Amino acid sequence: MDRFEQCAVPAVPGGPAADVGTVIARMRAYRSRWPPQDGVAVFNQVYLTVTEAVGGRIADGSFADPQAVSVLDVRFAELYLTAVETEASGGRAPDCWRALFAYRRHPGVRPLQFALAGINAHIGHDLALAVVDTCRALDCAPEDLEDEFHRVGDLLVTLEEEIREDLMPGPDLLEIADPLTHLASTWSLERAREASWAAARVLWRLRGVPPLAEEFRTRMDAGVGLVGRLLLTPCR
Repeated sequence: MDRFEQCAVPAVPGGPAADVGTVIARMRAYRSRWPPQDGVAVFNQVYLTVTEAVGGRIADGSFADPQAVSVLDVRFAELYLTAVETEASGGRAPDCWRALFAYRRHPGVRPLQFALAGINAHIGHDLALAVVDTCRALDCAPEDLEDEFHRVGDLLVTLEEEIREDLMPGPDLLEIADPLTHLASTWSLERAREASWAAARVLWRLRGVPPLAEEFRTRMDAGVGLVGRLLLTPCR
């Protein structure tokens, strides 16, 4: 079975996460397992913050279709959890994640780079697969999820701004010409979300032709992986 077909049945120990609370618990377990300076731990903390915020919005009724958001959030997170467990077991994670796993302990890579590389992998590759998987689970089309997709995306943009402020070195440590300034400005969450939504629609159209869907996914994975490697260029 190819990876595109497998995305509906992620191989996470203990089975797929049942709800957002289970996802949060697993991310918190990772946080206790890894040192804070570990690059994957940096992204995990960012993602945990986002997931807790989404869970809070689901609970307080902020979303018009909380079930759809919950399913999408869980299916999305499972792809990250699967990548982590695959890497830990010695398997081959998707290309989009491999640079982050390879550079996670590099002393020349700054925390903001780790965060952006993880967000790039998860939004650029995993999100499109999660949308398709959610449509299968709810028996709907991507267009039926579009409103909630964009509401979650708006929340992500707000949180990304806070993340950049928290992880960017202060002005006394960061000169205008510092390479990190350039790297941080070359990647856009908004553009990545737009590309992911387009990719989800293409994958949905190709679902009846698995070989073409997998070829599209493979090339998307490779492209996102290349961007990830560039984002992790050592800056010190």
